[in-house]
Amino acid sequence: MRKIAVLTSGGDAPGMNAAVRAVVRTALNAGIEVYGVIRGYNGLIKDEMVPMTLRSVSNILQQGGTMLFTARSPEFMTLEGQQKAAENCRKRGIDGVVVCGGDGSFRGAQKLSQQGINCICIPCTIDNDIGCCEYTIGYDTATNTVVDLVDKLRDTCASHDRCSVVEVMGRHAGWLALGAGMAAGATSIIVPEVPYDFQKDIVDRMEYTKSLGKHHFIVMVAEGIGDVDELAKDIEKATGVETRATVLGHVQRGGRPSARDRILASQMGYYAAHLLMAGKTERVVAINNNTLMDYDIDEALAMKKPFKSKMFRMAEEINI
Repeated sequence: MRKIAVLTSGGDAPGMNAAVRAVVRTALNAGIEVYGVIRGYNGLIKDEMVPMTLRSVSNILQQGGTMLFTARSPEFMTLEGQQKAAENCRKRGIDGVVVCGGDGSFRGAQKLSQQGINCICIPCTIDNDIGCCEYTIGYDTATNTVVDLVDKLRDTCASHDRCSVVEVMGRHAGWLALGAGMAAGATSIIVPEVPYDFQKDIVDRMEYTKSLGKHHFIVMVAEGIGDVDELAKDIEKATGVETRATVLGHVQRGGRPSARDRILASQMGYYAAHLLMAGKTERVVAINNNTLMDYDIDEALAMKKPFKSKMFRMAEEINI
């Protein structure tokens, strides 16, 4: 292993920079040249790569987003695009690539590996929806961001005796809604993994808490559940409580990564670089029970992440 590259792909996640930093410095310390790929798989296809030094990754540990930028790449989904990306790696003498991203990025790494380029994947997504990994880079920061915003929103809710329906990101996964809903004390948490009954799980819970003297409410909803504006109107009609919908949007992706995400990203980047140096390919780095490990990429993509039903039921009991 003489040269490697590192790229970030898909949606950005706080902690990506920390992972890039760890990969770069670990490889350089082992005498390996490192290239940073600009804008993910697009950069591989267009041969947009820059040599990295120890100082290239200075002062990025605490920064959100990704210094290497990221982009979707429809061209890379074609065989021609994959072959072009692999050929650019070979022209530069790059023996392996570390890919930081989510499951879509991992599928790209799968394709690149099939073209003869060793690939190691690092799970970076605020959705926390990678089946083989207990926590993904960015999830902790995003959860804290949502909680901070909902805490501010609650001040207004309490002042006006309102209900706020808050939509958070997560695509088809409810991890962010569950974690933030538990931490923010949401009266109801609505996620794709658990079927919900509008009357029982929202209206009745609100009426019960009203009977106990509470007059403001937070309903935490994972995106993909449905139209939150319509849900807010339905809640107001059913309860008589003034209800507003708030879609937090991409603000959840930004901000300085938490200490937990910085540490996790540094550990995973270090681990990934050593996997490449050992000649490994098509592996996904993961952490489970506070232990770093790696999985075959096919196995990792096939794994389904069991939802924390016990935590969900706990939130139902204590968030009253």
